[in-house]
Amino acid sequence: MSDYKKFYRSSTDKKIAGVCGGLGEYLEIDPTIIRIIFLVALLCFGSGFLIYLVIWLAAPEM
Repeated sequence: MSDYKKFYRSSTDKKIAGVCGGLGEYLEIDPTIIRIIFLVALLCFGSGFLIYLVIWLAAPEM
């Protein structure tokens, strides 16, 4: 049929809001890698928190 995937925040693999867990499931990679990327973006560029917040507000929870 269709290989269409929809992004959801994870309700099982979450530390704060499930954003990294949901991205990990969607991209089929370990959520820890995504958490590290958000941390580096926060520390180096200051944008990690803003991006996380936008995804948290925009993405539905599964």
